[in-house]
Amino acid sequence: MTASSDTVYEFRTARPEDAEAIEAVDGSFTTGTVFEVAVSEDGFAFREVPVDPPLVKVFPEDDGSGDEGDGEDAHGRTFVAVGAGGELAGFAAVSYSPWNRRLTIEDIEVAPGHRGRGVGRELMGRAVGFARECGAGHIWLEVTNVNAPAIHAYRRMGFAFCGLDTALYHGTESEGEHALYMSMPCP
Repeated sequence: MTASSDTVYEFRTARPEDAEAIEAVDGSFTTGTVFEVAVSEDGFAFREVPVDPPLVKVFPEDDGSGDEGDGEDAHGRTFVAVGAGGELAGFAAVSYSPWNRRLTIEDIEVAPGHRGRGVGRELMGRAVGFARECGAGHIWLEVTNVNAPAIHAYRRMGFAFCGLDTALYHGTESEGEHALYMSMPCP
């Protein structure tokens, strides 16, 4: 358990009964900046630019094909943060690929009322612990270029940009956005 801002959270591996609460976590965000992507034949660059009015991003419903509520299997885990009142404050779903020793952060979300209290950092800490158990060489994630709040948080946690996919969101509700990839060595 960790206490932050007078709120005590229990951090643990998800249980099957957590599945519904995990699906209900509000992962939306509001941002006054986005990372603009410039692609050239020699590579790409990004720069943070203001947006006015602020962008409000609500992610589409999940297709239900994930295993976030299962908690653990040989190469994956879902960690949850549960508030003192029993409400789910956030979760992190991760998977490990032995062939390249990569732990992938499949999804990490913190409910709006619990942001800024260290919940995301502690969930990421649980993911790092699992990465060490697996023998991971690095930790990797994908984030949309419009999610500046998450990008800043990941950078504070030690992640750096390592790639770009300008086509990942074509034909989706996120059309026009770009997938940024970030990684860090497993500490």
